[in-house]
Amino acid sequence: MLQGKRIVLGVSGGISAYKAIEVCRRLVDAGAHVVPIMTENAERFVGKVTFSALASEPVHTSMWADWSGPIPHTKFGQEADLILVCPATARVIGSYAAGISDDLLTNTLIATRAPVVICPAMHTEMWENPAISDNIALLERRGVHIVAPEAGRLAGGDIGHGRLAEPPTIVDVVGHILEVTSRSAEHDSSPALDLRGLRVMITAGGTRERLDPVRFIGNRSTGKQGYAFAEIAHQAGASVELITTVDRPAPAGVEIVRLDTAAEMHAAALSGAARADIVVMAAAVADFRPASPSDIKIKKATGVPSIELERTVDILADLGSRKRPGQQLVGFAAETNDLIANAERKLESKNADFIVANDVSAPGAGFGHDTNIVTIVAPGGGRDSLALTSKLDVARAVLRAVVAARTPNKT
Repeated sequence: MLQGKRIVLGVSGGISAYKAIEVCRRLVDAGAHVVPIMTENAERFVGKVTFSALASEPVHTSMWADWSGPIPHTKFGQEADLILVCPATARVIGSYAAGISDDLLTNTLIATRAPVVICPAMHTEMWENPAISDNIALLERRGVHIVAPEAGRLAGGDIGHGRLAEPPTIVDVVGHILEVTSRSAEHDSSPALDLRGLRVMITAGGTRERLDPVRFIGNRSTGKQGYAFAEIAHQAGASVELITTVDRPAPAGVEIVRLDTAAEMHAAALSGAARADIVVMAAAVADFRPASPSDIKIKKATGVPSIELERTVDILADLGSRKRPGQQLVGFAAETNDLIANAERKLESKNADFIVANDVSAPGAGFGHDTNIVTIVAPGGGRDSLALTSKLDVARAVLRAVVAARTPNKT
């Protein structure tokens, strides 16, 4: 996936800049055209000659010295297929998050629409500083990819988190992002998704049903697919309400409702659906809950407890029974067998407009993954199967199907 790709490699001033040499070599060996940009402080750790010899063109360091043609940062930002900052120091991360363009690298970051990968590297106390945590969370909300540092020996001899990820890991991440981006570009040959003027309600995560003040019954849902829907719907101009059980960053402007249990989600979903044009039930809601949760912690000394379960409310079915004319309801079917048959039964019994069926036992799909394999099932036998792709692509495909199904009298 790296063959012929143009990658801007930004190197900032940290001791781990020496690892960027190996990253550069691996990228070039894989067929990428590597454009190196070094900050002034990076030159204190690694010489320009080294990168100039290994990269695809000489090192660029200045906003002004390289003016033999187009404005450098604009040219680099516009032509890049991906920008990789390795290592990324606290200064570069802070400047990028704040939109401060104080050197060639930060100007290029701000002037690009290409995917950006940041590889932080710094001492443990710096990495754990709340300012750094906030800046990283902000960049993630904006769609920047973060390759988290690892634990290991640091400059100074102590051990802790903050060590730059290993070069093979970084190159693998770059390759995966370019592969996903390439697939997205193929899918985006169709007209842009437009949800302006529409309100979309989305649920995400797995509910937790209380056993006692300490324990609960839950599931493996991480909320990634629901958050992907929120991101794509927000980008398409919708007013988005996200009802979630997980604490993940969401795009600025998305309304967040956080809760834990199926009962709480039922109440919030009824309220949100009353105002929504499109409802996406991506959450994994518990089918059962303890009938009589304990008010005190259950002690193992009393023996194995007998726990009686009762059914929770079927939120999707309830929303289907209350669906307004013109409102569209999307449900999910997380299955391990008879995928399509179960999805078709669910589509009819819940009065849904679409069921997104996925086999959670398939490699790379289902809970916890950034990718999924789904079939979008619609009334009348309509099916659209997606091979392994990002959860953002799944969300985009489902919302395109929803928009295509809307008739003039529903808009």
